[in-house]
Formats: sequence, structure tokens, C-alpha cells
Amino acid sequence: MDDQELTPLKRSKRYGFANKAGKEVIPCTWREVKFFHEGRAAVKDDNGRWGFIDMAGNLVIPCQWSWVRKFSEGLAIIKDNNGKRGYIDKTGKMVIPCLLEGAWLFYEDKIALVKGDNGLFGFIDQTGHLICDCKWTEAWDFSEGRAFVKDDQNKWGYIDTTGNLVIPCQWHSGGDFIDGVAHVEDNDGKWFIIDKTGKILREKY
Repeated sequence: MDDQELTPLKRSKRYGFANKAGKEVIPCTWREVKFFHEGRAAVKDDNGRWGFIDMAGNLVIPCQWSWVRKFSEGLAIIKDNNGKRGYIDKTGKMVIPCLLEGAWLFYEDKIALVKGDNGLFGFIDQTGHLICDCKWTEAWDFSEGRAFVKDDQNKWGYIDTTGNLVIPCQWHSGGDFIDGVAHVEDNDGKWFIIDKTGKILREKY
């Protein structure tokens, strides 16, 4: 059985999960639930705390967190009573302490976007090591080994997975790399297609 075979089910203001046939397979005992991802689903108890169950309905991570997000690449984001975010593994072990103002999901490059106490954005790996200090005013998740970042001059560029700025911050706007290219806009409203070195391949419009 995969994640997609179980979907949230509501009965008498309580939540559980049903299989594809609509049969209740995990009892509706929870105050709230989220979809399964990577074999875990977040559930909220009557005290308003979140934990995680496995696909048999067993509570494998106790309900102790004020807020959670789904598992991605083996780690889930949790928030402590002080509003700080960190990451736990599928056993509930704290892998990255709750020291972050903001934290987003890990994806295939095993890198996550985070927000520091200074209100700026950086990136961490799955050990919690900063591969790029929190120094960008805005940033996007990595795509094909590049992340779109904005500097204090309101210009966008791209960093690689080691945190190095490989395409200078010179663009007014842009987007993710897809199939090795990205679309970027200059100050005059002209759009271009660039490769991962920043070379302009052609004008878009």
C-alpha cells in the first residue's frame, strides 16, 4: 500500500483514514489529520498538539508539537512552543534543533530554504549545516542545482548547491531552472532564456 491509497476521512467531527474503496481503515479518533507522505501522516490530538502515525494507524511520533509539515526526504518540519522551527526524522528524533525563524521542505538536492533571526534567507543541508548564510532578502527552493536569490539591491541571481553565487544578481525577476534553462527579466521588461552559467541563449519575446 502506498501513500495515495489512504485519504483523510471525517466522521462525527473526528478524522481518520479510508482506503480507495472508501472503507475506514484508520479509526476516526483524531481532531485533525493531514495526508500521508513517505509513510507518515500528521495527526492532532484533543490538546491541539501534533504527532505522526504510520500507515497501520500506530502513533509513532507522540503528539507534542504546536505545528508540523509533512515528511520530505525523510525529515519533517516541526515548531516548538517558542515558534521556532526544526526537523525530526521518522522516529521522532530531533535532527536539526528548533532554532530557525522559518524552514521549508527538503527536496532531491537535500537542501532546504531557511529564515534566520535577521529576517534574511539562507540554505541548510540535512545535518543542519548552513551551506549558504542567511543573507538574501528573498530566495526560492533549489531547482536543478540552482536557487534564485535576491540581494539587498533588489536584484536576483542564482547560487549553486555549495552556496556560491554563480549567476550575478542583475535580474529584475525570473524563475526556476527547467531542463537546464531559466527565464529571466531585465530592468527594461525584456525576457531572456539563460543556461546554468548565466549565458543568454536568446531573447524570449
